[in-house]
Order: sequence, then structure tokens, then C-alpha cells
Amino acid sequence: MHRLEPPHRYLMGPGPSPVEGSVLAAQAKPIVGHLDPYFLKVMDDVSAGLRTVFQTANQMTFPASGTGSAGMEMAVHNLVEPGDVFVVGVNGVFGGRMAEVAKRAGAEVIAVDAPWGEAVSTDRLAETARRHHAKVVGVVHAETSTGVRQPIEELRPALGPEPLLLVDAVTSLGGIEIQVDEWGIDACYSGTQKCLSVPPGLAPVTFSDRAVHAVARRSEPVRSWYLDLNLLAAYWKDGSAARAYHHTAPISAIYGLHEGLRLVLAEGLESRWRRHSDTGRFLQDGLERLGFEMVAPAEHRLPQLTAARFPDGVDDAKARASLLHDHQIEIGGGLGPFAGSVWRVGMMGAGAKREHAIRLLQAIPAVIR
Repeated sequence: MHRLEPPHRYLMGPGPSPVEGSVLAAQAKPIVGHLDPYFLKVMDDVSAGLRTVFQTANQMTFPASGTGSAGMEMAVHNLVEPGDVFVVGVNGVFGGRMAEVAKRAGAEVIAVDAPWGEAVSTDRLAETARRHHAKVVGVVHAETSTGVRQPIEELRPALGPEPLLLVDAVTSLGGIEIQVDEWGIDACYSGTQKCLSVPPGLAPVTFSDRAVHAVARRSEPVRSWYLDLNLLAAYWKDGSAARAYHHTAPISAIYGLHEGLRLVLAEGLESRWRRHSDTGRFLQDGLERLGFEMVAPAEHRLPQLTAARFPDGVDDAKARASLLHDHQIEIGGGLGPFAGSVWRVGMMGAGAKREHAIRLLQAIPAVIR
């Protein structure tokens, strides 16, 4: 074993994003017990901060222990029972993953597909949900595999009041506008390692009262003990003097999230959204000047995660390796049908800076020759 000395990288891939020094320092603070009064106050602060970032008053808002995929598992396995109809929009890897998780939970899954690079039709989602009497409709707000933004704000008016609306906000939370309460979202999950700029390991989640009641009325227990919302509620209930032990919380990770949320709120949500928009547009304009083609149309294009087809003749693996080793820049390759033809560039959280975009744009001509 040797002492770790990780190299410095410009993290411009689909995640993780760069982490501020104060967040790393927070994670090195002294450990206290997971039921220590000091830590319970930290938990309350984190839940309150997440409510602001999610734009919700939901009592049941907290960071689940695990990455964004744990948030997906938690949301799906709590809301879905065997035989329930689950309608899911699939236009990339993570919509497909949500469908797979729902199948494993025993749901009758009905996928509403769209070509990669396009948003899923709101009308088709609503019509399918009505026709099949869906209990849950699931969509990905920011599809990380394609750079597409799904217009979540259109869904509740189209769906009507009945189905529970589940939203994957792993790549959107803290980077673009999301309004959980105003948009009628019943359950939403995210990850810390994208636009919140906190190391991976926690999955912020929020559940509406309606969703919490649906979980409480289940006819059988949630199949995952670790992710059972009914059990976790007794530990994460704000201000409770008699919190019930469930599992040992990742204390240092929650310290880091506390500091990350403090930085987000100090900047202000609208200012943060605007910064991501401005830097993303700057990067995309520069890539187009270099001969790249954006995958998503402008009206559904994410600013914080750009999927772009590189020019013909570029050796994908060689070019990205040169960016990493010669320029210390990490970007992501394409997934699925986009493998070998698309790059995914993240401008997220602390990495959403014009100088980072300039560094990449200046390096690209040399590596794609």
C-alpha cells in the first residue's frame, strides 16, 4: 500500500464534477455518532437545504445512502408493488434503467419510447397512462446519455391528478430549474456528484405526502429493507427527539453535502441556473465552430451536459486519451448507439466555468487532427 496522490484532472465528463476545497474539508471534520445531537441538527439542516434546492415543502426530503441509482431503486421499489402499471419514458440509458428497476420490482412496465436525442412526447405519455390506468409515470428530467431535457413542467396538466409522477433529477438538480411542488412531482431523486458538486455517495430524494401515504398503504412490505421509506422515515423525521436507528448514516458524506448545499444557497438557485446556462451555451457554440454537431435540438438541449457528434475521421479513444493524459481533461464517450460517434461534456457545479470550456476548446484541435 502507498500513500494516495491522485492526479489533478479537469472533470468535464458526465460526472463526477469538480468539488470545492471547502466541501472536501468538511468531509474531513471529526466524526460524531449518527444519533449524536450535533449530527441530528446537521441532518435537519441538510433536509432543509434539499427542500430549497428541490423547491418543495415535502417533509420527506433527505439524502439516501448510496449513489443516484440507489435513489432510483428507493423511489421505484417504494412506489411500485407487483402488478402495478408503471409507464416510463425511455429515450436513453437512464430511462431504460428505470424501466429495468421497475420490472425487477414486479411492475407491469409500459415503455413510451423516443429516439435517442429527442424528448419523449408528453401527449403519448399521458395517453398511455390513461389507457393503462397507470399507478406511476416515470421520466428522466436530464438524460445524461443524450443531453436531452424532458419538459417536466408539461406533464402534470397532461396526466391529470391520478398517477404518481416520478422524476429522475440526477443530472438536473442544482443545474437547471426544477420545481417539485409547482410541477406536481410526487417523488424525485438525484445524486450529489453532478450539479451539486459533492463527492458521489448520497442520493437526495423527496416524496410528496401523497407518495408517502401510498407507500404506507402498501399491501406488502417494500422488498428492500435498506431502502424502505417507512423504516427510514423514523430516522430522518426532522426535529424528532426519538429518532429510530435504521442504519449507520455516512456521516462524513453528509458533512460534505451540508457544505455543498451551503455553497449552492449562498450563490442562489437562479444565479446558479443562469451560470450553467451561460457556460453551457458558450461551450456548445465553440464546439459547433470546431465542426461538432449537437445531438439534442436547441429547445430540449441541456446546458450542463452536452452530447455532441465529433467530426468524421476522429479516433474517439485516441482523442479522449490525449485529452486526459496531455491536457488533464476528462470527458465522456458515447453510450449505446452513440458509442464511437459522440462525446459527452459536463459543465456542472463548480466546473461550470467559462475558463474550463476555453481550456477544452483550445485543446480539441490538436487531439482530433
